[in-house]
Amino acid sequence: MHRVVALVRSAQPAFELGCAVEVFGTKRPGIPQHYAFELCTETPGPVPTTGGYVMSVSQGLSALTTADTVILPGWLPVEEPLSDPVRRALLRAHARGARLVTICSGVFALAGTGLLDGRAATTHWARAEQLRREFPRVRVEPDKLYVDHGDVATSAGAGAGFDLCLHLVRNDHGAAYAGLLARHMVLPPHREVGRTPCAPPSAGEALNGLSEWADERLGTPLSVGDLAAHLGVSTRTLARRFADRLGTSPGAWILSRKVAAARNLLEETDLPVEAIATRVGLASAVNLRRRFRAQTGTTPGAYRQEFRNPRSG
Repeated sequence: MHRVVALVRSAQPAFELGCAVEVFGTKRPGIPQHYAFELCTETPGPVPTTGGYVMSVSQGLSALTTADTVILPGWLPVEEPLSDPVRRALLRAHARGARLVTICSGVFALAGTGLLDGRAATTHWARAEQLRREFPRVRVEPDKLYVDHGDVATSAGAGAGFDLCLHLVRNDHGAAYAGLLARHMVLPPHREVGRTPCAPPSAGEALNGLSEWADERLGTPLSVGDLAAHLGVSTRTLARRFADRLGTSPGAWILSRKVAAARNLLEETDLPVEAIATRVGLASAVNLRRRFRAQTGTTPGAYRQEFRNPRSG
C-alpha cells in the first residue's frame, strides 16, 4: 500500500487539501484502494483551515519518515519561511526516496528546501512573479498545469491539483484506474499538460469538441489539415490556437491522443501490439513502440505487463 502523507499547517487551504483527500484518501465502492492517506503537522493538535473549520491532527513530522509521497497542499501565508524542523523533515524524506508534491501555493514551501533550484516548477499564475522574486533559482512556468520531475512535482492553481494527483495515479497504477477515479469525481481523466487558461477563451478561439471528434477518428490518417477543416480555420490559425491554449502543436497533440488510446487498449484488451497500432492510427508495431517509448519511457509490452491487471491494495 502506497503511503501518502499531507503536511498541513495553520491556516490550511481547504480546497487544496480536498484535492489530495479525494484522489488518495477516499474509499469508493468497487474501486481498489491503492493508497493509505494520512495527515501530519509540525505541532500536533488543532489546525485551523481557510474554510472556517478546525481539524484535529494527531501526527507530527515523524509521519514523514515512512511516507512514499509527501503532499504540501498549499502554504499560507506564502511569505512565511519553513521552520528548521519542517525543512529537515522534507529533505530527509526526499533523500530516502519519497516523492514530494505541491498543490498551488505549496510550491513556496518546497522551494524553501532548495530542491527546486535549477528546475522548472509551476504555481497559480497570480503568484508566479512572487515565486520568481523570492526564489530566483527556480525556473517558474506558470502556464503549465503541472510539472513532474519524478522526485518532485508541482501544480498550478488549486484546480490543477486534481490534474497532478490524477497524473500521479496514472503513473502509479495505469490510465484505466485513474480513469475510474476521475469518473467517480466527475472529472476529465486527463487534461492536456499545456497552458493553463488565465482568462476565459473568447468564443472564436475555443477548440470546441475537437477532442471527442478526433478520438473517434484516431484509426484514420488524421492530419492537421483535417483538424483545421473541422473547425473551419486555416492550419496557421489552428497552430496559433494550439500554442495559445495548450502550449503544443496540433501534430504533437494528435500523437499524444494516439498514445493515450494505445495505453487504454493495452490495459483493457488482449489485442496484439500490431492490432493496437492499426486501431490508433500508428500504422505498425514498430512505429507504436517508438512513439510509445518516447512519450511514456517504456515499451507497450512492459506497460501492459505492469498495468494489465491492476494491483489490489
